[in-house]
Amino acid sequence: MTPEPRTIAVTGTAGFLGSNLVVRLTSEGHDVRPITRETDPVVAEGVLGAADVVFHLAGVNRPEEDEEFWRSNRDYTAWVGKAAVAGGRKPLLVLSSSLKATDDSPYGQSKRAGEDALLRLSADGAATVSIWRLPNLCGKWSRPDYNSVVATFCHNAARGLPLRIDDPSTPLALLYVDDLIDEWLGLIDDPPTASGFAEPRNVHGTTVGEVARLIQGYADERARGEVRDVERGLGRILYPSFVAALPIARANYPLPSHNDARGSFVEMLKIAGGGQFSYFSARPGVTRGGHYHHSKVEKFLVAHGTGRFRFRQILSGENFELVSSASEPLMIETIPGWAHDVTNIGDDELVVLTWASERFDPERPDTYPMPL
Repeated sequence: MTPEPRTIAVTGTAGFLGSNLVVRLTSEGHDVRPITRETDPVVAEGVLGAADVVFHLAGVNRPEEDEEFWRSNRDYTAWVGKAAVAGGRKPLLVLSSSLKATDDSPYGQSKRAGEDALLRLSADGAATVSIWRLPNLCGKWSRPDYNSVVATFCHNAARGLPLRIDDPSTPLALLYVDDLIDEWLGLIDDPPTASGFAEPRNVHGTTVGEVARLIQGYADERARGEVRDVERGLGRILYPSFVAALPIARANYPLPSHNDARGSFVEMLKIAGGGQFSYFSARPGVTRGGHYHHSKVEKFLVAHGTGRFRFRQILSGENFELVSSASEPLMIETIPGWAHDVTNIGDDELVVLTWASERFDPERPDTYPMPL
């Protein structure tokens, strides 16, 4: 059963974290009431007082004067809390704080004061307060030269600009914005029963130098038509952050096409540790292939047209053939030691997507001609 949608107020919705949160909450069907700096205070009071959950994300970290720390991080936080409990709904107040709240800097002191203001409300039983002291966040829509060094590195690498590194050994704790929001969505469905501090999961410990190396690597590999493993670890959070920083006009790049009378062959993507993707075409009646491999394994998928695939065991001479078309998707694999070819037996151009277990190396192609 889908949980009943809640009325949720969010401050700081114009920012990086706020914009990501509002989109996710809206997609989950919640009644989201955004509050920005431009929202009339009377309207904001009404929104906060009617909310079941309040995500307080607004604050400042780079003001022109230190006094702004106190006005935004302490006084405004206290005001948000009082307005939220004024409606008598005993809301859940989720505060986006910072690991720097333990510092003695004006920023750290002001964030800690904001935390204390909300905790006093929870001590009176007027609300449940969940305080999240967050590390550096990364993800889509993060602003360069403002939100984090990751956003700046991604912005620069996506535009071919240098990455400035003062001390590559500087430690860095990173949290992916969507990992955090996943946890916050869980709070809505299963609210905490007591107030206190919460530690986010999936925080990655690394260094500034390592982050710069990975992000620059993504840019360099993209230029070579390559991609590394980005399913786990830092790659899972840094690679989408880098791609999200690309200008839309640069979200494409040409691929070399090898053309002859038979058709074309295009290398689509080379994967570190995982071979490469390509595709080839064949005109009606044309046969391509006619070779075998000792170790390389290929997978073929007909994307357009109809092809006849033939196979021959190079020692025994055993033969096998099949016909595949785009209308009935079939993954066809080559077996080491079996020669193979494909003929376009249709009236349209044949287009076949391919994956090879290793990148093509002209010095060691592992491809030996053998007509079938």
